[in-house]
Amino acid sequence: MKFKLPVLIVLLFGTVSCVAHTVKDGNPPNIIVFLVDDMGLMDTSVPFMTDTEGNLVKYPLNDYYRTPHMENLARQGVRFTNFYAHSVCSPTRASILTGQNSARHGVTNWINSENNNRTEFGPQNWNWKGLTKESVTLPRVLRQNGYKTIHVGKAHFGPFGSEGENPLNLGFDVNIAGSSIGQPGSYYGLDGFGYIKGNKKRAVPGLEKYHGKDIFLTEALTLEANLAISKAKEEKKPFFLYMAHYAVHAPFQPDARFANQYKNSGKSEKAQAYATLIEGIDKSLGDIIQHVKSLGLGENTIIFFLGDNGSDAPLPIIDDYSSSSPLKGKKGNHWEGGMRVPFIASWVTPNEKEFWQKKLPIARNTIQHQQGTILDVFPTISKLLSLPFPKDHILDGFNLENQLKGQKNIERNELFLNHFPHGNHRSNYFTSLVKADWKIIYHYQIEGPPHCELFNLKEDPFETNNLINENPEQLKIMMEILADEIIKKKALYPEKRKEPLKLIMPNVY
Repeated sequence: MKFKLPVLIVLLFGTVSCVAHTVKDGNPPNIIVFLVDDMGLMDTSVPFMTDTEGNLVKYPLNDYYRTPHMENLARQGVRFTNFYAHSVCSPTRASILTGQNSARHGVTNWINSENNNRTEFGPQNWNWKGLTKESVTLPRVLRQNGYKTIHVGKAHFGPFGSEGENPLNLGFDVNIAGSSIGQPGSYYGLDGFGYIKGNKKRAVPGLEKYHGKDIFLTEALTLEANLAISKAKEEKKPFFLYMAHYAVHAPFQPDARFANQYKNSGKSEKAQAYATLIEGIDKSLGDIIQHVKSLGLGENTIIFFLGDNGSDAPLPIIDDYSSSSPLKGKKGNHWEGGMRVPFIASWVTPNEKEFWQKKLPIARNTIQHQQGTILDVFPTISKLLSLPFPKDHILDGFNLENQLKGQKNIERNELFLNHFPHGNHRSNYFTSLVKADWKIIYHYQIEGPPHCELFNLKEDPFETNNLINENPEQLKIMMEILADEIIKKKALYPEKRKEPLKLIMPNVY
């Protein structure tokens, strides 16, 4: 087909304008994903639990922790009471970046930097090498569409020597302190964050200018994040900040700025130190928000605050209840305390008249009871900005647009699969599935036959009553859905003598 030159120019210009509209017109919003390591649902003064009527309930741990900036963020935005992550860190982190369930992308265990930690019966071909230069990631797609993409803090996307070790390989323009390591060698600048003193194998890279100084790691990362935000503004580019703190992961070293506030709490020294880590995170949140506002960017910046798995606070475990109490279990467990995490979304400075806030309104001081997951961040941002990405890249999450308004997403299936075909953790070799009010956990046949747990989370949110014998019909329904999800996502099973330990359907009749 032949075009006259003027017509061809008009067609080309129209194409460019259409693409540019999604990237440049309307001053694209800045995006902050504020991720806290090992922060569970109860590690905050913000209540996320509700009673049977849907009213917020404060529990003792909410009164112990001090997080005023989280409280303010929740007042001006929406908090989710049923927000799920994977039960350990690397799977969640890879899922946030890819929008895919860990069973699909294959990073099903935390990544040991030095060795393949598939564990004795783990699948041989699990994705130990993590994300690569070829992975479709949210920062890569944003960078391709004009964003300055900034990584600050813990990465943990791949082992030493892998492509995933360096966030710059995954679509980030800037990497501050991110590497393969999953915990800091030390939180203290006087220790060089592990280079001078502490666990030198886990020394935090890239912060040499703070070595030997009396500064806490959380504060140093916050200062660096704010500098990166300022530079993005100077460059007149919208920014995507992935603010991934090392806190509140072990080692539980006290942040002296807040230590006096917990001395008379009656809790152990480690538990007091953990509380200072929590308060330091909250200060970081407040400092970054204030900095964004001071640059005049608040009305055009959206923030997603979340944890990566259940709490690992050093509190006693009594009958399987601990730092996530009243939820059962904690980090690494198959119960709700291992997977439920805080999630708050808000515009930094709410203003319903602002262009992008009209496109994605966020209800104020609102409680969202419908399920949300870590898989939803990618699709929510990509839909807001009409971001193109490869058609063969499957997104397992949902666009949160309606839920952020305080409404229900009627298209959501309310399924969340947590696949952990590995050992050497608090719960070993299991797959769990939440579907709305029901939850099933399948424990693989490592020693003896498999066994299941079945809970009605609406009636029994604290998982006290296993219903497998009382409700065999529901067990059968949930097992069929679980099996279907594993097949759809091409999940790898645990293995014995190199043979996969596939699901064995229970004989319920």
